[in-house]
Amino acid sequence: MRKNTPIEYDVVQKHIKECNLKNVGNASIREIKRLINLIEAETGIKFIRMEMGIPGIKPSEIAVKAEIEAMKEGVAGLYPELEGLPLLKHEISRFIKLFMNIDISSQNCVPTVGSINGAYLSFMVAGRRNMAKDTVLFLDPGFPVHKQLVKMLGLKQESIDVYNYRGDKLYKKLESVLKKGNISCLLYSNPNNPTWICFTEKELEIIGALSKKYDVIPVEDLAYFAMDFRKDLGNPGKPPYQVSVANYTDNYILLISSSKSFSYPGQRIGMLALSEKLSKTEYPELTKYYPSPNFAHALILGTLYATTAGTSHSAQYGLLAMLKQVNDGNASLIEPLKQYGKRAEIVKELFLKNGFQIVYDMDDKEPIADGFYFTISYPGYSGENLVSELIYYGISAISLNNTGSERTEGLRACVSLISDSQIPDLEIRLAKFKENNPL
Repeated sequence: MRKNTPIEYDVVQKHIKECNLKNVGNASIREIKRLINLIEAETGIKFIRMEMGIPGIKPSEIAVKAEIEAMKEGVAGLYPELEGLPLLKHEISRFIKLFMNIDISSQNCVPTVGSINGAYLSFMVAGRRNMAKDTVLFLDPGFPVHKQLVKMLGLKQESIDVYNYRGDKLYKKLESVLKKGNISCLLYSNPNNPTWICFTEKELEIIGALSKKYDVIPVEDLAYFAMDFRKDLGNPGKPPYQVSVANYTDNYILLISSSKSFSYPGQRIGMLALSEKLSKTEYPELTKYYPSPNFAHALILGTLYATTAGTSHSAQYGLLAMLKQVNDGNASLIEPLKQYGKRAEIVKELFLKNGFQIVYDMDDKEPIADGFYFTISYPGYSGENLVSELIYYGISAISLNNTGSERTEGLRACVSLISDSQIPDLEIRLAKFKENNPL
């Protein structure tokens, strides 16, 4: 039995049983969240919550005002345009040009019910364009829900933990998978959830070149758009730009979230952009599922229509207002987000001071950035056991086991919900953990 921990052993055990958790360390994010809520409610002790990737910044007043005004104008009584508001589509296209230096017509820019909906649409259509290509490749570690989507769709999946294949090593490893001919599309996040690694231009060039060679569609998940704070990516129309595979292939899908970069998660609105070539490409096998073999038609007028019939009318006005502000240079895309990087630097230092190690610590040959997530381990603990143990110290995180990581000793930690006032508590709890678990 554990002794002398901030949270009493019996309290934790009681709620583990109440939640029917056989293995806390392998629980889902939502299961851990429920467990922590119950413990907090009974003890009154506030956890250092690092299990959920929830933005911790107040939503834009401009967006909220625009959405309220749209509601007052009666948009709630009207179906939204399936393909999105024309003005919003224009600003999405403009945003991609200004912050990525990539040309995509407004016609191929579509608002979705969060970028997770965009991933669902992409997997469904890409996975049915050629029956021989029935597998989605994940460049992992990654977001577990993406894998759940593929499973729900009845598609197959493969995974590469890219950490051991950075730089030039990526070419040989990626080609060994793609040359089998069964991969329809591949997905990665950049910056990465959960590790915060960022692909280099060289690596994106490799992904683009091999995707083109083997007829694979890269789906680039930009949930943390421009949040590599080692670079100043927030100046519209000026380099440096958000790096992208779109510079190295003409068949791609971009998914851009409004949740993190725009702090607008509650309205469930994201952006999907198709390359010009892919939008026009026809795949005869799509007619088994859709009236048209055209990829864009199948994705928008087929899948999007049949699943969500567009996205929230009023939320489109909120996103439109935010995009216009940053596109016009009247609001900074990056400045409000830098607090995540500053907080990560402080929190990581506390973990390192108390014997923890950073699991994914390098971007090829460069130290990893400080940002929304980082990964930790402690000598002698598996990831699952470490999740379970930290609960008794009022610290919550998730194991890397479900992310496609080969590093089973690691945890994902998110800094977004840690307040400055909690830093002293975190330091005390980590010191107690080290005292009870001497190296």
